[in-house]
Amino acid sequence: MSDAHNANLDRIELLQSLTPEARAAIARQCSWRHFHPHEQIVDRSSDSRDVCLIVEGRVRVVNYSLSGREITFDDIDAGGYLGELSAIDGGPRSASIVALTETQVAFMSPRLFLETATNHPGVAAKVMHRLTQIVRASTGRIMDLSTLGANNRVHAELLRLAKAGLRPDGKAEITPVPIHSDIASRVSTTRETVARVMSDLSRDNIVIRQGNSLVVPDFERLEEMVEEVRGD
Repeated sequence: MSDAHNANLDRIELLQSLTPEARAAIARQCSWRHFHPHEQIVDRSSDSRDVCLIVEGRVRVVNYSLSGREITFDDIDAGGYLGELSAIDGGPRSASIVALTETQVAFMSPRLFLETATNHPGVAAKVMHRLTQIVRASTGRIMDLSTLGANNRVHAELLRLAKAGLRPDGKAEITPVPIHSDIASRVSTTRETVARVMSDLSRDNIVIRQGNSLVVPDFERLEEMVEEVRGD
C-alpha cells in the first residue's frame, strides 16, 4: 500500500474532472491516515465533519441499534468517498465508518470540500449525482423493509449485489461470496434466516458457489422473483 508521501487522488471519482495539478494541490491540503481491517475510521458520535476519500482499500458504512446489533448501509471501494452530508450541512454524522481491508484515507476538510465543489462545476455535479443515489437507495430500502418479508429481502439484496457483476450472457457473479452475517445486517434479519434462504436458492440452482464467487446463472430469473413480490 502506498504511503502518504507517494499517494495521490487520481483514482478518486469525485475529482476526475480536475486536472492532475488541481488534484495534487488538494492532496497536499488533506490529512492522510492508514487503517487496518476492522479499525474504525469515523465514529458516528465524533465531531469530525471531514469528507473521507478512500484512496486504497474498502470500507463499510454502519450503524448500531440500541441493543448493539450492527446495521450495514453500504460498502465503499477505493476511489469512492463519503461523509459529505456532515460537510455540507454541519450536522452530526449519520453513521460510522469501518475499514474492511488495509485502507488509506485522505481526509478533506469541509472548507476545502465546499470550496472545491463551488469552484468546479464538475465536482458539484458529482456530489449532486451521489446525493440523488443516496435518496433513491434509501427510498428503496425503506420500501423493502416495509413491504417484503425476510426471505424476499435476502433475494432483493442478492439481486442488488448481482447487478454489479452482470455479464452479457445473462449470468452474474458476486465476488467475493457474501458473508451471511453481512447480508443479515443489510436486510435486518438473522444470519440463520440468510443461511436457510441461501440453501434454498442453491438447491434450486438460482445461485451456485464457484470458488470465491457466487454465480447467478440466470439473472432474469432472480430479478423476476424479486419483482413479483415487489409488484414492479
